[in-house]
Amino acid sequence: SAAGMSVVEHVREMASAGLHSNVRLLSGLLLTMSGNNPELFSPSQKYQLLVCHADSLFHDKEYRNAVSKYTMALQQKKALSKTSKVRPSTGNAASTPQSQCLPSEIEVKYKMAECYTMLKQDKNAIAILDGIPSRQRTPKINMMLANLYKKAGQERSSVTSYKEVLRQCPLALDAILGLLSLSVKGAEVASMTINVIQSIPNLDWLSVWIKAYAFVHTGDNTRAINTICSLEKKSLLRDNVDLLGSLADLYFRAGDNKNSILKFEQAQMLDPYLIKGMDVYGYLLAREGRLEDVENLGCRLFNISDQHAEPWVVSGCHSFYSKRYSRALYLGAKAIQLNSNSVQALLLKGAALRNMGRVQEAIIHFREAIRLAPCRLDCYEGLIECYLASNSIREAMVMANNVYKTLGANAQTLTLLATVCLEDPVTQEKAKTLLDKALTQRPDYIKAVVKKAELLSREQKYEDGIALLRNALANQSDCVLHRILGDFLVAVNEYQEAMDQYSIALSLDPNDQKSLEGMQKMEKEESPTDATQEEDVDDMEGSGEEGDLEGSDSEAAQWADQEQWFGMQ
Repeated sequence: SAAGMSVVEHVREMASAGLHSNVRLLSGLLLTMSGNNPELFSPSQKYQLLVCHADSLFHDKEYRNAVSKYTMALQQKKALSKTSKVRPSTGNAASTPQSQCLPSEIEVKYKMAECYTMLKQDKNAIAILDGIPSRQRTPKINMMLANLYKKAGQERSSVTSYKEVLRQCPLALDAILGLLSLSVKGAEVASMTINVIQSIPNLDWLSVWIKAYAFVHTGDNTRAINTICSLEKKSLLRDNVDLLGSLADLYFRAGDNKNSILKFEQAQMLDPYLIKGMDVYGYLLAREGRLEDVENLGCRLFNISDQHAEPWVVSGCHSFYSKRYSRALYLGAKAIQLNSNSVQALLLKGAALRNMGRVQEAIIHFREAIRLAPCRLDCYEGLIECYLASNSIREAMVMANNVYKTLGANAQTLTLLATVCLEDPVTQEKAKTLLDKALTQRPDYIKAVVKKAELLSREQKYEDGIALLRNALANQSDCVLHRILGDFLVAVNEYQEAMDQYSIALSLDPNDQKSLEGMQKMEKEESPTDATQEEDVDDMEGSGEEGDLEGSDSEAAQWADQEQWFGMQ
């Protein structure tokens, strides 16, 4: 028996030395011996061998196998506690250091829960952690439970678990963010950390930090931006990558893409290995037509890690804005597979589905994005575009009104509501009022300017439109605004200047199809040629479009065989 005991000690020693592959081989052989001669090892030794074996499987990412071995280990532990109750341990416990430091049963259950989450079996993970009596739960168990509850939509249990983490570790900032995201009031969260803040020097910023993220989670972007800027100006927190990333994200949410891109660039210069938020950055670059930059960003991110959703989303944005929707769909699905909480991946896949005419599937993705990020306007915009695409104007109207009520009346929500009103002949006047309100609040808000121009164009008020656009372009440059100005100038026969505007638009986004079309139309009108040539041009345009479609079809076939591997519906 002494030899048996010492070989188990050898296994445990190798395990704690991190020699996982060696542990796996030896413990596998010893477990076979034990199976062939049940008397060879005591229950306590069998428990230790099973746990060590399971740990080495876990390390090799063989989660199903690990779970089954952990389960067997727990059964051994049960047998063990039955026998140990018979012999009360007295002084002789000291002679076997082994029995004193058996691998913790709680730790085994935590590892099992980790396996279950890796296998995407969250219910099982919750069940096993839930089974641990609350006073025995370690902070990491409470944290994992809180995250699992939140994902499963069990908000009250989630709040309780996050609070428990903070009670044990008052500086657990991610638990603080968890509580704020479940709309626990900032003041209540701050009160749970106040003792630590007061007792430790140089932590006075923490209460401001909590306040900032409370604003983030109530969707009050303006105050969130101001609060984070005030933190960022403090000399001790200057150039913090997380704060800059949050700022970039907030500017993006507030529809201020220029500042968002600036902050992302700043963060990226400080930390060349930054992954978080790079999916939003890539999306913004793609929207601006900077496809080469998007491609470079994607390559860089893949070099940093292909196990995160972000590189796949960035690559997907490149495909999407190159009108390769099947490929964008596949890349979005891959990203969701890596991180089911990736809002940007859901939006990408939803938009690809919508553009491929699979609107009902797209709606499911946008709804899930809204569930994950109820304060992000772009999630609602995506859903509303789906409703409009399927002519459900009433549903779009209900949704836009809800957003307007929940996120408050700001330039963005006003414009979103106006966009829906423009689709219905009955609500044209209302659209006009809403857009004027939005532009009073933010005269340079591009989406509002574009929609207002659309209205003026319908009413053929070109001079007003030209004034509106020139005003909006006074302190910013935007491809779409230059292009629309070009269209308006053509309408009032200002051809030379229209040409200039189209050129500026194309210099900002060389792929802008509509500016090219605008230019071609003008060239046609300027050179009064015979009809035959004009027909040729039309034929060319037509064939170009068909070519595109054919391309995407063959591509769809190419990706179709891959779809099944990526769990896509």
